[in-house]
Amino acid sequence: GRLGALSPGQVLRRLDDRFRLLAGGDRTALPRHRTLRTAIGWSHELCTPPERLLWARLSVFSGPFDLEAAEYVCSGDGLAAEDVLDVLSALLAQSVLTREESPAGVRYRMLDTVRAYGADWLEATGDADRLRRRHRDWYVGLATWCELEWFSPRQDEVAARVDAELPNLRSALEHCLDEPDGAHLGQYLAGALWFHWVGCGRLSEGRHWLEQAVRLEAEPTAGEQSRLKALWVLAHVAILQGDTVPALAALQECRREAERSANPAAVAYAEHRTGCLALVTDDLPRAETLLRSALHRYREIGELNSNVLMGQVELAMARAFQGDLPDAVRLCEDVRQVCEDHGERWARGYALYVLAYAAWSEGDPVRARELLADCLGGAHRFRDQLGSVLAVELLALVTVAEGDAAEAAVLQGVAGRMWPSVGLPLFGSAHYNAPHELCEAAAREQLGDERYVECVRHGARLGRREAVAR
Repeated sequence: GRLGALSPGQVLRRLDDRFRLLAGGDRTALPRHRTLRTAIGWSHELCTPPERLLWARLSVFSGPFDLEAAEYVCSGDGLAAEDVLDVLSALLAQSVLTREESPAGVRYRMLDTVRAYGADWLEATGDADRLRRRHRDWYVGLATWCELEWFSPRQDEVAARVDAELPNLRSALEHCLDEPDGAHLGQYLAGALWFHWVGCGRLSEGRHWLEQAVRLEAEPTAGEQSRLKALWVLAHVAILQGDTVPALAALQECRREAERSANPAAVAYAEHRTGCLALVTDDLPRAETLLRSALHRYREIGELNSNVLMGQVELAMARAFQGDLPDAVRLCEDVRQVCEDHGERWARGYALYVLAYAAWSEGDPVRARELLADCLGGAHRFRDQLGSVLAVELLALVTVAEGDAAEAAVLQGVAGRMWPSVGLPLFGSAHYNAPHELCEAAAREQLGDERYVECVRHGARLGRREAVAR
């Protein structure tokens, strides 16, 4: 309707104010149908005062939300927590809200236009800042719970919950980082979500939030520990992306400040991630020294979680690259047992990867394939891009060893398509790259260059689910 007067570009720029743009409709229609604002306003007028109040307050949610979140964030000052369910049900009956099922349970959602109308009313009440703080506090609490429960049998539930809550977690992060006194909360929230950035395929987004968080100056007493955690998590993400220079800078700052403030946990994490950096840059003796020291520090302070187990897996990888396969197997079997005792599935997948590497190195491709299939299934369930692509890379080598060079080349094409969403392929590491080069050389020899390239291109065209199923 507006294209007679405006270009598509002008329409796009004006869509931020949908109520101003979408006005002046069919003059033969009822007055309440002629503009978007009066159409929504008609529904608003039909609501009771408590319904209008809840509508306005629910506008602070940036995506789907559950009942518990609505009760916490929106109650008080004229709306008791025990009344939220009844008022919310009335808004559902009037289609102000919609109800949806998700892997994280029953959720509620507002259409963006309905939400924008409520947000205008919330601003008019003068209560918007308080509601945004309550929204922030709820999601900081949710992230705290999810980080603790990641190391438990509820790992799948946690992954689904954070995925469903991501729009609201982003909104909470924005609020923390925009508020003058919210820097320490932003650093805390960005760091607490490490398992999602690293374990659920969100490396680039995690890097975005963490870099913003560590640039902010927080109150020393309130934010020191949160800043240290944000620094080592930022370094972890950058290492996995193959970006070693900013990773090293963050780790050096973290270690220096952790020692100054006598924070043994932050020292251990900084040392652990420095060992991980040495591993992916092929300095294996230094990696082994640092990782053993970090694991000793973890034991001294009683730390046991998925990060600690990953440190042991990384130590096993360093031992395997140096030729000590029995020690690598011992370390990863221990991790596997701890994971089974605690219901941990994510770190277990990386232990299976190292065990598969050892099985292939010892000439047992059948055992290696069995372990890698298990590893890949778990990584795919969590959407862990790094775990998935490492498993596919090694599966390609196992496949060529079993005599199917064409399928091995297809799998290399699959891996080639996956690496850009992670970072630098195989971290730029000669040791991690060795299986890829062995596979490529064997496949090219058996297929010829032209057929090899054709198979790689076929693999690169496969979607993620199709590739994993294959």
